[in-house]
Amino acid sequence: MKKRIAKSGQGVPLGGIGSGSIGRSYKGEFQRWQLFPGTCEERPVLANQFSAFISRKDGRNYSSVLHPGKPDLPKGSNISGIGSWDWNMSGQNSTYHALYPRSWTIYNGEPDPDVNIVCHQISPIIPHNYQQSSYPVSVFTFTNSVGGKSELTGYHSNSPMITANGQPPVTFAIAAQEKEDVHISECPYFIISGSSDEFSAKDMWNYVKENGSFDNLDLTKTSMCSKPGLSIGAAIAASVKLPPQTTQNVSFALAWACPEVKFSSGKTYHRRYTKFHGTDNDAAASLAHDAILEHNSWERQIEEWQNPILQDERFPDWYPVTLFNELYYLNAGGTIWTDGLPPIQSLTGIGEKKFSLDMQNGDADDANGIIPRNNTASDILNQMASVLERIHASMESNSAIGTTLLQGEENIGQFLYLEGIEYYMWNTYDVHFYASFSLIMLFPKLQLSIQRDFAAAVLMHDPEKLRMLHDGKWVARKVLGAVPHDLGLYDPWFKQFDRDKDGMIENEDFPDQTYDVWSMAGISAYCGGLWVAALQAASALAHEVGDKASEKLFWDKYEKAKSVYGKLWNGSYFNYDDGDNIMSASIHADQLAGQWYAKACGLFPIVDKDKAESALEKIYSFNDGKRGAMNGMWPDGTVDMSAMQSREIWPGVTYALAATMIQEGMVEKGFKTAEGIYHAAWSPEGLGYSFQTPEAWNNDDEYRSLCYMRPLAIWAIQWALSNPKLHKQTADIPQDSFPKNQFSYARIAKLLHLPEDESPKSFLRVIYEIVRNRYRS
Repeated sequence: MKKRIAKSGQGVPLGGIGSGSIGRSYKGEFQRWQLFPGTCEERPVLANQFSAFISRKDGRNYSSVLHPGKPDLPKGSNISGIGSWDWNMSGQNSTYHALYPRSWTIYNGEPDPDVNIVCHQISPIIPHNYQQSSYPVSVFTFTNSVGGKSELTGYHSNSPMITANGQPPVTFAIAAQEKEDVHISECPYFIISGSSDEFSAKDMWNYVKENGSFDNLDLTKTSMCSKPGLSIGAAIAASVKLPPQTTQNVSFALAWACPEVKFSSGKTYHRRYTKFHGTDNDAAASLAHDAILEHNSWERQIEEWQNPILQDERFPDWYPVTLFNELYYLNAGGTIWTDGLPPIQSLTGIGEKKFSLDMQNGDADDANGIIPRNNTASDILNQMASVLERIHASMESNSAIGTTLLQGEENIGQFLYLEGIEYYMWNTYDVHFYASFSLIMLFPKLQLSIQRDFAAAVLMHDPEKLRMLHDGKWVARKVLGAVPHDLGLYDPWFKQFDRDKDGMIENEDFPDQTYDVWSMAGISAYCGGLWVAALQAASALAHEVGDKASEKLFWDKYEKAKSVYGKLWNGSYFNYDDGDNIMSASIHADQLAGQWYAKACGLFPIVDKDKAESALEKIYSFNDGKRGAMNGMWPDGTVDMSAMQSREIWPGVTYALAATMIQEGMVEKGFKTAEGIYHAAWSPEGLGYSFQTPEAWNNDDEYRSLCYMRPLAIWAIQWALSNPKLHKQTADIPQDSFPKNQFSYARIAKLLHLPEDESPKSFLRVIYEIVRNRYRS
């Protein structure tokens, strides 16, 4: 993990979903390059700029890079490099507006005091569009359209670049739209830096400044290849004549083609966009071409999506803008979207790793060993056997990639996004749990793809031994039947958590959930509520597939666990856990996570409405609406300082809390609670976290993990306003099949149960328990 410094200049990033991302600051700098898995280059490439050259008949001329002030440039660049350009704009009269996936920069009287220039940036993030939304391209349109027949007649693309560390090559293309009164010319090569007598950045600038175009440029002197020690660039010029009281528009496109995505394991896949533009590196030119011709259609589709929310008078002004801008993470969260096909190159199968499952353990369902039809438990057993047969010989076939599609269903590919750009784990499930509402509402097929991958991963087994950090024990990397923590670094932990057989799982008094440095002991409000909701969901799912016995089984378990969960109620809120210590009284902002998710799924609430409202009121009473909700508070109104995460504010959790309030009818308080995140992260007076919302901050303005997945949970607020249809549980269940079904699930549990590890506790574990017990006493 690498600590990243928060810089307040972040703006709307470029590109679609899953084909790489290029950040762009409000100053116009191209930065935060994420073109390869797990790689994020923060520094801007300062030669990448838009510039304006204005020449008037009265002899007045203006030229400037469209960048406020002159940035810190490398030594020596003032002679023949980009330091010799005209950096004449102050930025005092310019403004930047962001509404993801679009932005507007208004240069008011700069560099010419009598001319206003507007740069409109757009990327193809279009809900329910699984083609253009995958394109690695953005379009920049200056000023306004005046009509006329349009076509692409000028563009430049470079040859594939050799990349570092064995990454696949990448090609960039820049293009501009030539039409009536807009003339395009190009400079395919100039030297940005390095010792050379060739056509330099200074030469390029002076040429276009004097001539207004590259029309008469001697291309034989500029069409050259790069050399060691030299940095090269290319440029496109769009020339227009602007009569008084008129406007013109000029559109530029930036595209890049990196058709292969290579993981550290050695596997390489093709990206989603290659399904439509092929696997050649030259696809950058065709992507730029299509973007120039199609961006007006993108604009219409984005407006049709966003305008109803922007114009909804129920919402406070800050909400729609923040709702859309938090979506930046779908592009800039290290996102990868493949074509859904097997890897184009693989490592050799690891034949030494063996897999076994004793199918003879456990009792038969009845005397004849007959398993009834529509029995989910027996289906699971059969699938386990099938999976283990397939993966016995080779680890390579033991993969979540390539899940079975329904007949006639389109293969929209596999989707990955990082937990955070500092946390290199894909699709971290306990965090995606919060963020998933953005995909459910906008790209539901991508959400389905993730769910299928995790469903397949549950039936994977990897016996490689890893050492657990919390207690030093050596455990299997991934055990059969466990839901993995993520699809990159598997969480090896799996236990049977229901210790006292009361139908409720208990926490192990070490961090075994998303609050991974804040321990819970016994029954907890957070995990217990999610368990209760999950049992009801399992019953509902069984109903959907016609398995009445499983529907009855899980409903009864739900009723039993719900009763036990109620013991956490203290008359005002649900205790943090049922441990016998003072920390159990902590007021957890996320204590109703199970209630939130149950109602979000259209299930019945797991707690009474009056209790939910009381708990939410208690949390709200300690939230001033300026920073977000503190994770943990003591009943006396002070911050719970018992753990790092208890004294943090998590934007994603605050958004989820606001959604919970809205579901319970506390709409105004829900928006007020979420508004604290806007004030801290997004407002001009805030902490400068725009387009890099972190996982957490505290009251001392300390932050943790910039660019994090969980804040996408703001879309849970929008989901809460949609009032999902309530699932109807039925009681028409044959009683005779219930015992057989119960035995089937008991058999699964026995097959998956890991033997108790009798090895002694590690020194680290002993120290941890001594410190914990001393603090509690």
